Amino acid sequence: MMFRLAHISDIHLGPMPRVSPAELFSKRITGYVNWQRNRRKHLFGNTLEQVLAGVRDARPDHVAITGDLVNLATRAEIEAARLWLETHFDPANTTLVPGNHDAYVPGALERSTSAWQPWMLSDPGARENAMFPAFRRRGPVALIGLSTANATLPFMATGTFGNTQAKAAGKLLDQAASDGLFRVVMIHHPPVRNAARWHKRMKGIGRFAKMLKRHGAELVLHGHTHLDTISYLPGNDGRVPVLGIASASQGHGSHKPAAGFNLFEIDGEPGNWSLVHKRMRLAENGTGLGEIEVGLVETVDVNS
Repeated sequence: MMFRLAHISDIHLGPMPRVSPAELFSKRITGYVNWQRNRRKHLFGNTLEQVLAGVRDARPDHVAITGDLVNLATRAEIEAARLWLETHFDPANTTLVPGNHDAYVPGALERSTSAWQPWMLSDPGARENAMFPAFRRRGPVALIGLSTANATLPFMATGTFGNTQAKAAGKLLDQAASDGLFRVVMIHHPPVRNAARWHKRMKGIGRFAKMLKRHGAELVLHGHTHLDTISYLPGNDGRVPVLGIASASQGHGSHKPAAGFNLFEIDGEPGNWSLVHKRMRLAENGTGLGEIEVGLVETVDVNS
């Protein structure tokens, strides 16, 4: 039966809560200034509510969220994000991976992942010890969540995909393939060269590419750039589509595209999967979302 998967990213929940002087005595000061000067001008109003309404109307079987729920990862923001998740998303039908803003300063990632565990944890018995990579099976789909989130220096927003996680993810990809599942890899930073500027790049892009080439996947979802993008990377039996999406809170009037979500219709069987992609975006008048792209995403023939 057809499986419908929605994808949102870079929520950047606002408005910014009160930040104490002690919390600003860190990298957070640069992020706070950026919010006041730039982000709050465009991440505002009821944009996010309209995106959530559009997702609900699409009636997906599952929702994938690829990170950056918060801005400065203060304790108040992390708790607000937990309440937001509880309000809008059933952990059984939603999978979340963290972004760099969720790990903004040392210690923040541990607090974020602890607060948001129900939406991140693997299925019982699927994984032991480390939280990432995470593995969840939903119908014909395997969701494999990766983490590139780490605290960085001021003015940096890089992420890291290390060897330990790559090896563990490769085993999960192989197991999912042997089980005849459609494999969706979730990651915050784009695993594509030149997709992000040097100070926002993912360290380990080559490692990710080798993993994908060796073990394969049917779809990769990411966030971070706040752009509607589609790229392809070689898999072990064909090219793999890699899709990003605009920030779910982005209003009109910025150089970045307005908020939206990806919607995928997954059908078929191993060796003959069908993946239809619809990209939804906030209407110019700011009311509701409309479909701006629709097409068949090829996942089988690397030479096509």
